[in-house]
Amino acid sequence: MNTVTAAVPVNTLLSRYGFRASDLVTPDSSYGALLDRALHEAGIGLDELPSISEQDWQLALRKARDRFDGPGGETLVDPRRAPLPLSSIDFYMAGVVRWMNELGIHTYSCCDGHGKRLPHANMISYLGTQQKHILQVSAPEGMSLRAQGRRVQWEMNPSEPERLLQFAERLYCIVSEPATLFRYEADRFAEGLVELLEIPGESGSEERIRRAAIAKLRRHADDLFVDRAGNVCAAILCGEGPTVLLSAHMDVFSEIEPERRIVRRGTELSSSEGILGADDRAGMAVILELCRRVHRTNFNGTLKVALTVREEIGLEGSQALDAAWLEDVRGAIVVDRRGTRDIVTSCGRVIPFCSEAYGRLFEAAGALAGMPDWRVTPGGSSDAKVLATEFGIPSVNLSAGYRHEHTSSETVDYLATYQTVKLIECVLHRNMIQ
Repeated sequence: MNTVTAAVPVNTLLSRYGFRASDLVTPDSSYGALLDRALHEAGIGLDELPSISEQDWQLALRKARDRFDGPGGETLVDPRRAPLPLSSIDFYMAGVVRWMNELGIHTYSCCDGHGKRLPHANMISYLGTQQKHILQVSAPEGMSLRAQGRRVQWEMNPSEPERLLQFAERLYCIVSEPATLFRYEADRFAEGLVELLEIPGESGSEERIRRAAIAKLRRHADDLFVDRAGNVCAAILCGEGPTVLLSAHMDVFSEIEPERRIVRRGTELSSSEGILGADDRAGMAVILELCRRVHRTNFNGTLKVALTVREEIGLEGSQALDAAWLEDVRGAIVVDRRGTRDIVTSCGRVIPFCSEAYGRLFEAAGALAGMPDWRVTPGGSSDAKVLATEFGIPSVNLSAGYRHEHTSSETVDYLATYQTVKLIECVLHRNMIQ
């Protein structure tokens, strides 16, 4: 007797094992024939699939697979020339390799580890940067990827093969809706943001957050130092071209409550007690993420970073930056504006931070990045004011996704914060600052 459980979406039960509903349109294909047989073994039609448990569906699939002949479980046909023999692929890898191949990540053999070893797949060709990125950000919690040559191995508990099913489901989501990859990237980005939010550091007490920032920048920077004021300054060399400065402040408005929890609702983060600290840890997270990935872009020039101290008590850190170190900077991007999609180019329309053309450049980048609603607007005081008025650097202050800063109602939408990453990445990739 089938076990009645809470309904699981049809696409979930299908995609985990390498099927889509449209396979039944061509039941004479290897995919359609196997799916049709599995439904027959379960004694149901496709529309009834959510009414059975996943265990019962696995049992029906195993029975159906036993009725098909094919190559051994670890050996595949060339997926570029013929459909994958799902019935012969290791049970927990069938969905993984089908969706990998549909994403253009071509495999020639695989093994699910049989509950004893780490699962792996061998590629027909070496993974490209974007292919590796897709696999990395699609991995569910408890799984990571290690690529060596043309072999990919998934680091996970071998006794938990259901993680491979989750991985297959997530890959299918990208196959069926490519924009899903952006959400997976944002979720991965959120992990780094939360890490920064956990570190205290009110104005004048930035030691711990400074050490954390240095540890992250050290992996990417060609030059890294702390100036006399305590600002963290770094440079990443990316060829001949202009110098662009990224800046955020390290201090928070008031001390983080020691026992507070970070609460997540959808893509919104808040604090269970006291301020969240997203002003300006969100800006820091944006900049550190860009430092991690700038070499994947076509940016030609030098990327400089200034993470400042004591911003909340009068912009003191930015005022103490070394003018000689900033002398070659062509344009600055500060990430310390509340809300979403704001490009602040002046302090209250009274003190300009840059020319109109420099601000409109970021509107154009937003449109190129699929976010046409980024808009130039006046704003308040920030380190952008100091960079513009005291050092003569064209500057903007971009939204970082937080709201209600300086209060216990502070929140940050990490999806919006990640969109700021994508905006600046577009500016750098297209070398829009000249």
